[in-house]
Amino acid sequence: MDINQYLEVFIEESQEHLQGLNQSLLSLETNPKDIKTLNEIFRVAHTLKGMAGTMGFTGITNLTHQMENVLDAIRLGKVEVNSSIVDILFKCLDYLENSIGNIANCGQESNGSADAIIASLNGILLKKGDAEVKKAVTDIGNVRMKFNQYDENLVRKALQQSMEVYKLRVVLAEDCMLKSARAFLVFQTVERYAEIFKAEPKVEDIEDEKFGNEFTIAIITKEPETLIKKELESISEIREAIFEKVELSEEIPIDSDSLDEDVTESKESESYNEEKYGLEAMHGKKTKMGKTVRVDIDRLDNLMNLVSELIIIKTRLEGVGTDSRNQDMIEAVEYLERITTNLHDAVMKVRMVPIERVFNRFPRMVRDLSRDLSKGITLSMTGEETELDRTVIDEIGDPLIHLIRNAIDHGIEGKEERMQNNKKPNGLVSLRAYQDGNSVVIEVEDDGIGIDILKVKNKAIERGIISQGDANELDEKGIIELLFKPGFSTSDKVSDLSGRGVGLDVVKNRIEALNGIVEVESKKGEGSKFLIRLPLTLAIIQALLVTTGDEKYAIPLNVIRDINTIESSAIRNVHGQDVVLNRGNVLPIVWLGKMLDVHNATNDKNEEYTAVVVKKGEKNAAFIVDGLMGQQEIVIKTLGKFLSGIKNIAGATILGDGQVALIIDTNSLI
Repeated sequence: MDINQYLEVFIEESQEHLQGLNQSLLSLETNPKDIKTLNEIFRVAHTLKGMAGTMGFTGITNLTHQMENVLDAIRLGKVEVNSSIVDILFKCLDYLENSIGNIANCGQESNGSADAIIASLNGILLKKGDAEVKKAVTDIGNVRMKFNQYDENLVRKALQQSMEVYKLRVVLAEDCMLKSARAFLVFQTVERYAEIFKAEPKVEDIEDEKFGNEFTIAIITKEPETLIKKELESISEIREAIFEKVELSEEIPIDSDSLDEDVTESKESESYNEEKYGLEAMHGKKTKMGKTVRVDIDRLDNLMNLVSELIIIKTRLEGVGTDSRNQDMIEAVEYLERITTNLHDAVMKVRMVPIERVFNRFPRMVRDLSRDLSKGITLSMTGEETELDRTVIDEIGDPLIHLIRNAIDHGIEGKEERMQNNKKPNGLVSLRAYQDGNSVVIEVEDDGIGIDILKVKNKAIERGIISQGDANELDEKGIIELLFKPGFSTSDKVSDLSGRGVGLDVVKNRIEALNGIVEVESKKGEGSKFLIRLPLTLAIIQALLVTTGDEKYAIPLNVIRDINTIESSAIRNVHGQDVVLNRGNVLPIVWLGKMLDVHNATNDKNEEYTAVVVKKGEKNAAFIVDGLMGQQEIVIKTLGKFLSGIKNIAGATILGDGQVALIIDTNSLI
């Protein structure tokens, strides 16, 4: 069987399970007695074990198997959940994430060994020195089969007839290639001397190789254990055959819920099939058929490209001279416009992904950082259902990590300092997302000490980022902008978290590459707020087409504040920068033709100019252009890797007449 064809499905499903495992572990740490959360963690470990066993990833299989041992001991009340156990389970999660990532990159498991983590899991069961708990190491994992009341009745009758009942655990060699074939030989051999009445996992899963390197069967026999064991050891690639005699006195009493529990166990063993074929396993809800389908992002990109071409053709038809068009042609073009608009909206909705998939990684990160820094931190998240284009989702994670780490490291004070300032001992980091028009706003806010303007100013001078004279001319917002300069840091010493001057400049560059902006609000002693404003999509936008000299350019409509005509006499030069007074505000002037070195562009000799006022956060600037062509829906095309990194240009678009117009990156020009 060629498993490579299933590798992509395995990786995607494993990543989804690990995301759920992360949330469940955080929930378990908060509420250790929550049996539903515990069962969910067990289900994920059990599913991952089956999936990894099917794919032949023994490291994941062994680790998740041992996780089951510990989780089952907790479920049976033999072990109590505490912070050290949760820490070990988080180490399991880290190993699994590393392994799945490695498989995605090179098709092989993590190079690191899981032996140390498995030893820690065993230590949970053995450290108390309790005989019952020690026995659980073998009972729960090695021969972890449970009997329901029907099985118990069968065992009772067998024992009354002077027959023996065993749980038989069969361990295959790790390099065993045909596990189902070896299992078949085991069944065939055992059935010559005994009756098999139960298997874990189910027989169907064993036949389909949906198990790790071992399985357990329950047998009734009159033959001695040594005879069956000798026969089994003659089968190649059988590493071990462990017999455990079943006595009724050792069994856990069966209550009225035992049948439901057994059904639950059997459902857990089928979880791989449920996930694979689209069954949505929901906590506390009845399983229902999910109306979803996995689509490769490249296929969506191709579909978006085709929609883009359709919009270009529609624009071209609209540009055909009205004299040459009859009424039927006009109506057909209008109908085509409605269809393309609806098609575009439909494709964009398919590409939209809840920002929850980014937010979900942060609770664990905040937990770890708060412990490392000995700070009490509470993370509040709202608006996880807010949707963004998949392309944006893939890029936004790292900037948010930087901002949250900064909030915890620089913003939140220690517990003692907070209490001296009449604050709650635990700091609060709020992560919010919401839609605002055609943009999505993400806020990262803390209730810490706020930004120390004087300290930022002095550090910038000390590091040579700005001169003393220039720093004295900056207002508060200008000083805060220094935080985004490369190499800037307010930390006095280098640590694992900060001090190297790498962070906020990366945030700004990444956000601006997505045509977004970053704004900062801060009050000393009360906290800081970083606002990230991003476009809903990066593919198709509304733009204003302008001319400068012999060239046509597009300016995204969402950054335009207004359009004015200004007199040359109103222009002043202040410190080498042309400015104009507009609505009581002083606007710097950007001579677009000069900045882009356009031939025959407008110069400063005219009597009046057309100015497009563009905004960047709370900053505004007047872009001087030669003429306006009007508003148009445009398709953004990248310039390609050979032209990447060109200043002031964000991309290009194809106009209806086939000409190419460059899209202005207004952020870099202001």
